[in-house]
Amino acid sequence: MEMNFLIFFLAALVPTFTGFIWYGPLFGNAWMKELGFTKESLEGGNMFVILGLCYVFSLFIAVFLMPATIHQMGVYSTLAGEPGFATETGDAFAYFQEFLANYGDRFRTFKHGAFHGTLSGIFLALPLLAINALFERKSFKYVAIHAGYWIVTLAIMGGIICQFGM
Repeated sequence: MEMNFLIFFLAALVPTFTGFIWYGPLFGNAWMKELGFTKESLEGGNMFVILGLCYVFSLFIAVFLMPATIHQMGVYSTLAGEPGFATETGDAFAYFQEFLANYGDRFRTFKHGAFHGTLSGIFLALPLLAINALFERKSFKYVAIHAGYWIVTLAIMGGIICQFGM
């Protein structure tokens, strides 16, 4: 099974591009109001460091999304520890090759990946953001802006990774 590692680097760009739109023309004013920011207060800061670290963290997310969006990775994970699998010999490896030949293209579409990315946004990102927001006494609007961003972003990332990741 060959993975397209370049797709991780491409998918990791999605949060930045989505963020420019989401926190810019779409919800930028509402986001700044919720946090008490002004355009002037956001100036400064080392954008090279901020965007660089965001890209690194986005790579982590892209790697997480591969097994979340590509079901064949579950079969791979199940068999990877079997004798001879790593050396591409043995019954488990032969079974896996046959499995990929028969089912390797199942559920490998942008739409399917976007579905699992959306689920990751709803069932992982939203609760994480909401829990923090509750303790920080942030508003529902604050949670909706950020959760919406992550749901859309993870959907796009999941779609790209599922369609082109293997």
